[in-house]
Amino acid sequence: MGAAVGIDLGTSNSCVAMVRDGEVIVFADVEGRRTQPSVVAFGHARTVAVGHRARKQLLYAPESTVLSAKRLIGRRYSSTEAQRMKALSAFGIAEGDAGDVRIRVHGRLYSPQEVSAHVLVHMKKLAEAAIGEPVDRAVITVPAYFSDNQRQATRDAATIAGLECLRILNEPTAAALAYGFQQDKRQHVVVYDLGGGTFDVSVLRIDQDFFEVIATAGDTFLGGDDFDYTTADHFLAEFEQQVGISLAENRTVRLKLRDAAERAKIALTDADEVEVHVPALYRTSDGHDYEFRTKVNRYQYAAWVMPLVQKSFVVVDEALRAASMNTRQVDHVLCVGGMTRVPMVREAVKQYFGREPNVGINPDEVVAVGAAIQAHVLTADKPIATSVLLDVTPQSLSVRTIGGYCEVIIPRNTAVPTESSKVFLTAHDDQTEVRVAVFQGEARLAAENEMLGEFVLAGLPPMTRGQVRVRITFEIDADGIVHVRAVDDKLGKEHSLRIESRTALTEDEVKEARFDDLGF
Repeated sequence: MGAAVGIDLGTSNSCVAMVRDGEVIVFADVEGRRTQPSVVAFGHARTVAVGHRARKQLLYAPESTVLSAKRLIGRRYSSTEAQRMKALSAFGIAEGDAGDVRIRVHGRLYSPQEVSAHVLVHMKKLAEAAIGEPVDRAVITVPAYFSDNQRQATRDAATIAGLECLRILNEPTAAALAYGFQQDKRQHVVVYDLGGGTFDVSVLRIDQDFFEVIATAGDTFLGGDDFDYTTADHFLAEFEQQVGISLAENRTVRLKLRDAAERAKIALTDADEVEVHVPALYRTSDGHDYEFRTKVNRYQYAAWVMPLVQKSFVVVDEALRAASMNTRQVDHVLCVGGMTRVPMVREAVKQYFGREPNVGINPDEVVAVGAAIQAHVLTADKPIATSVLLDVTPQSLSVRTIGGYCEVIIPRNTAVPTESSKVFLTAHDDQTEVRVAVFQGEARLAAENEMLGEFVLAGLPPMTRGQVRVRITFEIDADGIVHVRAVDDKLGKEHSLRIESRTALTEDEVKEARFDDLGF
C-alpha cells in the first residue's frame, strides 16, 4: 500500500501534510509554497491546471477558471447558496438531472466533486514528489457544519481522485488535535476557524490524548470570500462614481475587483494603508480602457467588514450555549484559517474572549497537520501517539411527520458514532410500504431543513392500520455520514437501507469520473 497523508481541502487554499520519523511535514511545491489555491482552470483539449498556475489564469479567462467549488459541493441547484454563487461567479452554474449543482465550462458540465478531485490530485502529487513514493490514502478535512450530503460528496471526490478516504475529519477537531498533540494538558479549547469560504467554531475538552468535542456550530457561507466580495462592492461603487457607468452586472469587472480586494486584504495584514491599482479594469465598445486606483486603510477596511466579523460571534455564542459554558471557562482559544491573520479579526477574538488567541501554529497549515496526525494514527503499525477523538454531529437528524413537521431522531451535538431508533406504524389498512423522508437541520418545519433523501420500505404484510410496526434505526458514523437500517417487527426481517441523496453522484457516475480510468 502507498503512503497516507492529511489533506486540508479548503475553499480558497488547500494544504497536505504527513507524519515522517515522528515529525509532521507540510509539503511545499518547487517554489517553496506550502499552501495551494483551490482553483482549477480548464483549457481546451481537456487540459487542466490547478493551484498557482490556475490562479494566474483567473483574470484573463474567468469563465473557464473555477474557484470556491467547495461552496457548491453537495448542494442543490435551487439552494440559496448555489444561487448566490451563480450571481457572483464568472463560470457557469447549471442544474444537473437530479437537481444538483453542475459547473459549466467550455460547454461541458462538471460536478463540484470532479473539480474538487482535481485539487486532491494536485495535493497528492505534491506529497508524492516530496517522498518519492505513491500516496493512495488520506484523511480529508471538512467544515464541522457540513451536512451528510456534503460529506458524502467529499468522499466521492476522493474516490474520483484515486484516493482511499480513511476518514472525514472536522476541521476544528483537526486543528485541536494539532494544537494538543503530545501536550499532556487538561484544558477546554475553543477553535475559531474562519477560512476562505466557511466559518466553524468548536468547543473541545482535551485531556492528554483524549479529544472530546462538546459542541460545534457554523456557517458554511461565511468566510474570506465574503470579506473580499464586500470590499469589491465598495471598490465598484467608487469606480462607478469615477467613470459614471453602471457595471454591477459586469462579472469580469467584479472578478478583477474581487482579486484586488483579496490582495489589499493580505497587504493590510502588515501595512496600515495600501494603494489599489487595477489596470484596464474596463474597456468600452470603442476601445477606451479605464483603470482603477484608490487607497484603503485598516480603519476603512474594518468598517466595511465588521458586520461579517460580528456575524461570526453570533455563531460562537450559539456554540458556547450548547456547551453550557461561558468565556471565563475557556482555557485557550485557537485561531485557524487564513482570515484569522487579519489584525482586526484577531483583535475581535481577543476582545470577545478576554485573552490573547493562540497562534503558535500557522493558521493556514494547522488543519492539515491535524489530519496528518490522524492519518498516522489510523495507518501506522506503531504510531507515535494514540489519540482518541470524540466528535459530534453538527446538525439534528429528523424525519418528516404528518403536517410537514420534523421529529428529531438524533439531536445536534450528539457524540458520534451514534445510533437511535424510531418505530413507525402503518397509517392505512392493507398498507404494504412505508416512505420515510430524512432531513438535517434545526427548523421545526421540514421544508426549512435540508432534505438528505428518502427511502421506501416495501413488502410489508397487508394488515389493519397500526398493526404493522417498523423500527427504523439511524446511525451516524465517525465521518458524520448517515446510515439507515429497518426491521419489520411482524416478520422479524431486517432491511439495510441506503438514503439516496438528492445531490450525490451515483456509483456509476463516480466510477465513470475516476481519473485513473480517464488517464489523468
